[in-house]
Amino acid sequence: MQATLISLAYLVSSVLFILCLRGLSSPEQGRRGIFLGELGMLIAVLATLVKAEIISYEWIVAGLLLGSLIGTSISLKIPMTKMPERIAFSHAFGGLATALVGVTEYHKLRGLFSAFVPSAVPPGAVEHEISRLTMGALGFEVFLGSLTFTGSIMAFGKLQGVISGAPVTWKGQNAMNIGAFFGIIALLGYQVAFPHDAPTWMFVVMCASGLLLGVLAVLPIGGADMPVVISLLNSYAGLAACATGFALKSNILIISGALDGSSGFLLSMMMSKAMNRSFANVVFGAFGTAEGTAAPSAGGPARSFNEATVEDASAVLMASQSVIVVPGYGMAVSQAQHAVRDLAAALEKRGTEVKYAIHPVAGRMPGHMNVLLAEANVPYDSLFDLDMINDDFARTDAVLVVGANDVVNPGAKTDTSSPIYGMPVFNVEQARSVIVLKRSMNTGFSGVENELFFLPNTMMVLGDAKKTIVSLVNEVKGGGGH
Repeated sequence: MQATLISLAYLVSSVLFILCLRGLSSPEQGRRGIFLGELGMLIAVLATLVKAEIISYEWIVAGLLLGSLIGTSISLKIPMTKMPERIAFSHAFGGLATALVGVTEYHKLRGLFSAFVPSAVPPGAVEHEISRLTMGALGFEVFLGSLTFTGSIMAFGKLQGVISGAPVTWKGQNAMNIGAFFGIIALLGYQVAFPHDAPTWMFVVMCASGLLLGVLAVLPIGGADMPVVISLLNSYAGLAACATGFALKSNILIISGALDGSSGFLLSMMMSKAMNRSFANVVFGAFGTAEGTAAPSAGGPARSFNEATVEDASAVLMASQSVIVVPGYGMAVSQAQHAVRDLAAALEKRGTEVKYAIHPVAGRMPGHMNVLLAEANVPYDSLFDLDMINDDFARTDAVLVVGANDVVNPGAKTDTSSPIYGMPVFNVEQARSVIVLKRSMNTGFSGVENELFFLPNTMMVLGDAKKTIVSLVNEVKGGGGH
């Protein structure tokens, strides 16, 4: 009866996980999806805790309390603008936990350090039979978990600015990484083929190589490609959890890990498509430059642009019947989402229609702009993705670009020599007026000059986006001083 109830609880949890992913497919149902996922996880954890295999709860309770304390403290203190770093950090420890479970299970079966310290063999370990399926599951679990741990730490470092956001490359790097990957697979293959005879040092080397490969795989990836990296690492963590399920004979881990792994991989592919780049180009291409590099001048004189004041921009906005806001990473950096909401409210009070254009790769994680704007209580029905809003720019009086760069570069549609040629971008240049808020005329992640900044219908308002928008709000509310 107990086993039946546990299986039923796991089934309910699996259904809730599927409904969670379904809910996360749209902003309107996102909160409901998160709730269903949390409920499913709670049911799965409670069902696991009543298993007969658990003989003591002391360490479980201690871990539960400590983990809850740390997780709650981090979540309460970290600002929404740092969610990409928060997610990368969480992935790191999820991968580490999975890898440690695999290491522990292998030690129980084989004695992990028996090749180095004979006395390290646990009592009765030699009597355990380890099947090829179990060995394969443990190997994938530990390899992917180790890779996820160090890869996520590297992603966190790049997002936080501790490590350079520019690709770090050297000659033969891709060949070395690919060689290391297949070398690890070969080690695992030998252990699967000969689970009883393979020396335990192979398992240790495989674990260490996974940790090293996580560092080497993320180093050559630029900071603005981190959304794809984060979702890919999420996929690795899910596959590691799925392998853990096979090793521990846990159906709920198999199902939830498979859902996590497949959804993360599909999201990575979709985001690569949104940038019109192959998945291999993101992972191996070392694309982009350090954020904030100076605009190239090709040795010639600097190009002229229309630098405007806050008063100029507010006059254009107040004279507009329709406005589209295009947020980018600069909005997150300056934490300007609340100011953007206030500006939209001030304009709507004057009868102006305000919409938000959300590019799928704007920001540093999937849905970054949606999360920030949701925190500022921007209505979901005001957010439009690229396909839904791109035709509206030609009928719009003014576009306000807040910290976006490459996703509004018209050169992506016309300049075949540009590294972002073919990338789907917003038709911002088709609007009657364009107001761009940026700290400086520096290029975006791609390192190419943005042709939008030099068009006659574009005005550049340079400075901190939040301070500029606060000034715009005051101007709009005051009627521009007239």
